[in-house]
Amino acid sequence: MTLAAPTADSAMAGAMEAWRTPARLCECGSCGQFQTLPSLLPGQTARCIRCDSGLRRARVDPLGRALALNLAALSIFAVACLMTLMTVSTAGMVRHASLFSGPVDMGRSGLWELTIVVLFTTVIAPVAKLAAMAYVLIGLRLPRPPRHVRRVYAWVEHLRPWSMVEVFLLGVLVAYTKLIDLVHIELGVALYAMALLMLTMIAAEAVLDRQAVWDEMERRGVPHGDIDHVATALRAPTGGAVSCHTCGLVSLPHGHDHQCPRCGSTLHARKPQAVARAWALLIAAAILYVPANVYPVLQFIQLGSGQPSTILGGVVELLDSGMWPLAALVFFASVAVPMLKIFGLVVLLVSCQRGWGQRLRDRTRLYFVVNAVGRWSMIDIFMETILVALVRFGSIVSIEPGVGAIAFCGVVILTMLAAEGFDPRLMWDTAGRNGRAAAEAR
Repeated sequence: MTLAAPTADSAMAGAMEAWRTPARLCECGSCGQFQTLPSLLPGQTARCIRCDSGLRRARVDPLGRALALNLAALSIFAVACLMTLMTVSTAGMVRHASLFSGPVDMGRSGLWELTIVVLFTTVIAPVAKLAAMAYVLIGLRLPRPPRHVRRVYAWVEHLRPWSMVEVFLLGVLVAYTKLIDLVHIELGVALYAMALLMLTMIAAEAVLDRQAVWDEMERRGVPHGDIDHVATALRAPTGGAVSCHTCGLVSLPHGHDHQCPRCGSTLHARKPQAVARAWALLIAAAILYVPANVYPVLQFIQLGSGQPSTILGGVVELLDSGMWPLAALVFFASVAVPMLKIFGLVVLLVSCQRGWGQRLRDRTRLYFVVNAVGRWSMIDIFMETILVALVRFGSIVSIEPGVGAIAFCGVVILTMLAAEGFDPRLMWDTAGRNGRAAAEAR
């Protein structure tokens, strides 16, 4: 077993002894290296000794500050949902848009699939994440925390990548630049509330120590099973210890009926069928990538005549308008990122199946980049949602969604699922770095 060395960020660490985190055995989620995560003071960071991935960053009062910020974000979200996002007017006609206008108009145009996706990523997932996080943190302050808070917190982890408030705001910005020369625009209170919400949610994530929540549950007796960290440390990794995909606890599965004693999730040494599932999702995304770029994502209708626009067509329009930075942003997010993400995942999957042992660190970093940037491709979908909601002035001028948007949305979702389902530790397994057979790893 090895010790992960912390790096101190503050000279005042000695004054924060009360916030010291406990030393625990952990498995790096990037490379599968078992190591002892040392006790950390607030501001200190522990990194993997083999792949240099971050294992944990300790925070000052990680639960109290996170609770305050999540409650504040919920209050701001209520304002954003009740107020107007934008108002446009032309030829004496006025249109208002809220968070719900775009998805509703998408449904009226027959694209109910986009209605579901946009509502989920901009309203349902963010609200559920904030409410669940606040519920867990409030529950842990009660004299007897309810045992089901562990399952609620597990859902927070699953909802995190699908909460896309910041991506939605960037989509609104692109829509604004497209409309500014077409109609008169007034920004509503909801837009400012969404900007403040984005900053508050970022701050809530920054002050939260995710492992501190699980440690507090363990300290308060929330887990159903007994957790013996000493016995696990003595027997791992040769004793068959595995880490939980949800809470990160290292335990012995045969001692807990293959259920994590802390969060109750089913224990697996690696994500089940990770390579096969990632290939299936990736092939489906590659197939959809063709119609997503061939078919129009929206149609601009003025005085009865329609002009369909593809993703690349929208980039060209921005270039013709002299908006080079925005054109570059849309091209990168909507064209380059999906293509590079598909290519990057292919490289990772092939290297995993062939057991390549070179540049493992670089490929691990590539995985996390691919996993992080995929959600930003939703900019085009969110932009279209705003345009469809605001530009509906009958025969004078209107914008209708196109079927290409469904295919493009499918590409984004499938590549996100493929990246989430892949396990980067398999690359280290098949290269013979973790002492596991390649067949078992796959």
